[in-house]
This record gives sequence, C-alpha cells and structure tokens, in this order.
Amino acid sequence: MGHWDSAGIPDDFNGLVRLFPLPNLVLFPHVIQALHIFEPRYCDLLTESLESDHLITMALLIPGWENHYQGKPKLASTVCIGRIISHSPTDDGRHNILVAGLQRAKIVEELDVTTSFRQARVEIMPDFVPEDFNKLIDEHRGALLNVFRSVIPRDAANSKTFSDLLTQQLPLGILTDIISYAANLPVPIKQLLLGEPNVKTRFLTLMEHMVPIICGGQDISADDHNQSSPPKTQKDFPPPFSDN
Repeated sequence: MGHWDSAGIPDDFNGLVRLFPLPNLVLFPHVIQALHIFEPRYCDLLTESLESDHLITMALLIPGWENHYQGKPKLASTVCIGRIISHSPTDDGRHNILVAGLQRAKIVEELDVTTSFRQARVEIMPDFVPEDFNKLIDEHRGALLNVFRSVIPRDAANSKTFSDLLTQQLPLGILTDIISYAANLPVPIKQLLLGEPNVKTRFLTLMEHMVPIICGGQDISADDHNQSSPPKTQKDFPPPFSDN
C-alpha cells in the first residue's frame, strides 16, 4: 500500500470510465500492475487519462473475443478502476506504465462514444463484512496466510514481502485481493473473486480454490467463463508484471 491507495477515487468521480480490456489479466484493488501500451486506441486512452484524472479501468475480455477484437467483444461485468502512477514513453511511440488498483466496480452500461477506445458508466462496489464474520477476522486472516504460505516457494515465504503481509495486519478484504492477484489461479476464478464485494464470501471462495493448488488437483468452476486451465503453484512472489 502507498500514497496512491490512500488517494482513492477522486471526490468528483461521476461513474464514467475509460475501458482497457485484456483477455488474460484481472487487476485487483491494492495491487500494482505494469502494462505496455502500443495500440493506437489505447495510446489515445492513455493520453486522455494523463491529461485529466490519471484513471484507467481494466476489464476482462470474455472467451470468443478474438473474432471481434477490433469491435466491441463482450466484457466481464466487474472491472477494476486503477490509477496510473508511473508513465515512461519509449522512442517508438509506445508506453510503459504502472497502474495501481483502486476499486472494484460493476458496468451499468457501455456508452456510445466517438473516442477510439471504449467507455462505460459504472457503479463502485465497496467491500462489506458481515457482522458475524467480523468477530473471528483475525483467525480468518491467519488461516488465509497459512494457506498462501504453503503454495509459494520457501524463499518467497521467508521474504520481506510476505513478512510485511504478516505484520501489517491488513484488513481481510485487502488481503484477499492481494492474494487473489498473486496466486496462480485460473483467470475465470480471479474474475469470480473480483466480482465479490462480500469479504466473507470472497474469503471462503478464495480458500476453496486455493485447496486444489495445495493438493495438486484441478478446479474449473466459474461464473463468467466455461474454460480454465489447471492451477499451478505460483513460482514468483510478488508475481511478475504483465507483458501486455
């Protein structure tokens, strides 16, 4: 976490977002993702964002997008609003950026716009914790960290990064988002977790899908997709940046 996280969504945010769809990346709040921007329409998006609120909203393309990529392929309904916290243009007109996830949101409607990139109206999906679940929150946090420790390499489990997760006493909602992003879960499962604002349900779902990783099994259930790949143990923690 850092100053970008505490900044949050601007007070004058009106629900309108610029969409950056990708087929293999689910951004979560409270994490940072590197992106390489090169398509003209997304260079346009980046220019507008940097000249205004620095916001960019990551959306997941639904399988079958390949046939409609230059048009408007279907998107998962839950997205993550992020803030551009670093921008490095290249000599050939491309851009390397760092995006910090801020808030999960639900697409209410996609807008008919004249811009080269897609835009939508969204509703913020704030976390909420059921009162009965909150009473044992410390035990749940410890259980999740123990499970996560068992699926990452030993050197990563002994790293300062993991130690910080133990000592910062992060709220369980934030912790589930960080681990959902870092764990090598199938993309449809990550999207399922992004779409759940109830911290209790998100925690239970994450724990359920972390177990097959420990046991070496497969779990392919998801709501927005009919395809997934077998989960593997995350080799690197923190996970590597995306090349997209």
